[in-house]
Amino acid sequence: MQQHVIGDTLFSSQQISAGVAQVARQLNQHYQGQSVVVISVVPGGILFTADLVRQLEFDLAMDYIACPHTPGDRDNQSPIVYQQTLSIANKPVLVVDDALESGSTMQRLVTYLSKYSPSSLAIATLLVKPSRVNIPCPQYYAYELANDDLLVGYGLPWQQRYRNLPFIATVLQGEV
Repeated sequence: MQQHVIGDTLFSSQQISAGVAQVARQLNQHYQGQSVVVISVVPGGILFTADLVRQLEFDLAMDYIACPHTPGDRDNQSPIVYQQTLSIANKPVLVVDDALESGSTMQRLVTYLSKYSPSSLAIATLLVKPSRVNIPCPQYYAYELANDDLLVGYGLPWQQRYRNLPFIATVLQGEV
């Protein structure tokens, strides 16, 4: 695996685990006693979703949604793929992804899912970037970044590679 694009490590695997636990605590407190539909944004949210749901203490069902995009793209118009395998009508829905970067893709997903009449919609991510768009629903996250650097690892890709890294690092400036 060539790693010439990988810069400084921002979050070690231990920090990621601590962040997952922090988000799980927030969600367990909020959703205590409820039955929630967790919708993972794939492929980026797979790792975070897998780690997160194992720490959730409330009843849940799972589904997935996809909307391919280029990291940092603020005008993602790619098609949303949602093969609804269970009804979300009148149920609390938690959309899980690795990060809120620009937020425009997540904003589209929340708008799209709202058409299915869930009782509520919320977002859970490991981290958020500062220049993200405002999404009018509750957001649960562990880390708010100081800048909008392009990141790689733990589900975050660079040219569709490096999602499997067990840490999160910056992409070297010359590669952006």
